[in-house]
Amino acid sequence: MNEEKKEKKMELTEGSLYKITSLGGRDHALETEGIFKGFISIGVDETGLLMELSKSHGNIAGKIRIVPLHVILLIDVLRVKEDLKKDDDKVMSHYVG
Repeated sequence: MNEEKKEKKMELTEGSLYKITSLGGRDHALETEGIFKGFISIGVDETGLLMELSKSHGNIAGKIRIVPLHVILLIDVLRVKEDLKKDDDKVMSHYVG
């Protein structure tokens, strides 16, 4: 008998700390480290991540950066905010590309 293993779903959690590497200029990548605040619609067909910049960004720390999904190369999970509500019916942000 085949036992089905429960796959733990990975999703971006509002309030968690991430470091995102995305396409920058021609010859470099852009790093964004900060707290994930949610998703935002950019124009008609584009979605981005709202990131509150961490202290590592110096004088722009605390500002919000929008990172379009199509330029993201990788996401490092630095700290996960524990979800206090264990309710499957809660409203969640999802991206379907």
